[in-house]
Amino acid sequence: MAEVRTAGPGDVSGIQRFGEAHVRAHYTPLIGAAAADAQVRDWWNETHLGAAVAAGLVVVAEAGGQLIGVGQRGRRGADHVVYKLYIDPSQRGRGLGPRLLGALVTQLPAGTGRLYIEHFAANERAGAFYEREGFTVERIVPSPTGDPALAVVWRVKFLTR
Repeated sequence: MAEVRTAGPGDVSGIQRFGEAHVRAHYTPLIGAAAADAQVRDWWNETHLGAAVAAGLVVVAEAGGQLIGVGQRGRRGADHVVYKLYIDPSQRGRGLGPRLLGALVTQLPAGTGRLYIEHFAANERAGAFYEREGFTVERIVPSPTGDPALAVVWRVKFLTR
């Protein structure tokens, strides 16, 4: 059984390697190699991850000493947002996604009424997962590039805690 926990400073390089190993491979068929490379370069680098981990915004799933999942939340203005939720493809379908999401929700301040999540329109698998987890589409923001695959789907879930 995988352990889901808040990431610590010693996890940063492992999270970075996880992103390099899985994010590019996941996104390249959906949004193209250049955009997938940009995702890894911009969001899975040591500086970005180190700051998020230091702020207590990242959770990981680990089994047998291996990192098998990562979740990260943050803020967009006053709103709480899940910005990362990734599972090693060999570990999908085992309930890790809901567990990581639950760990992120548990970290939210008391009284938080809603949680947002965003994903590329081309990432239909993620969209279906978020629907199952109770997130509904609030808006779709077209990509500045005009590529519909790169449109950002914003979903919201109203929390009752």
